[in-house]
Amino acid sequence: MTEIICSGFGGQGVLLAGMILADSAMEAGKNITWYPSYGSEMRGGTANCNVIISDEEIASPYCKRLDVLYTLNDAAIDKFEQMLRPGGILLVNSSLAKPDRSYRGDIRVVSVPATDIANELGNSRGANIVMIGALSFASQDFDVDYMRGAVTRFFEKKKKFNDKNALCFDRGVEAAKGAL
Repeated sequence: MTEIICSGFGGQGVLLAGMILADSAMEAGKNITWYPSYGSEMRGGTANCNVIISDEEIASPYCKRLDVLYTLNDAAIDKFEQMLRPGGILLVNSSLAKPDRSYRGDIRVVSVPATDIANELGNSRGANIVMIGALSFASQDFDVDYMRGAVTRFFEKKKKFNDKNALCFDRGVEAAKGAL
């Protein structure tokens, strides 16, 4: 079983990122849960989702001991870092995180300037896709090639294909390679 929390501010695409992860796992025949949580403010308020992926039935949609914490801001790190299991992966959007921040010593931190990369590629709403690329490389629970295709298929099903998403994904993979 893989437990993931995606967290950030409303409007950053963290709920969408969780949906993409859940959809890709469902396509692969896995059992999944996707449980969103967001403040009443929506855009600009806090937003997160619990994603659990398993070969077995899942008893509860709530994550307890995270394998991956996918964060797009400092508030998300503050709230959820303690839930990471030792050896877990903390994905940090270093474009928005404090540069002098310290992290637990028993976790793997992958810092990726996701917002900067997305803006550079002309896809200002693509930081979440950059982070999915980084996650795909950093976690042994995901296959980079499969996930790249899963992102494309997700948006094609919604009739919202954007070729810049593939660029964002690829740059996220490259950034994670450089961070590890």
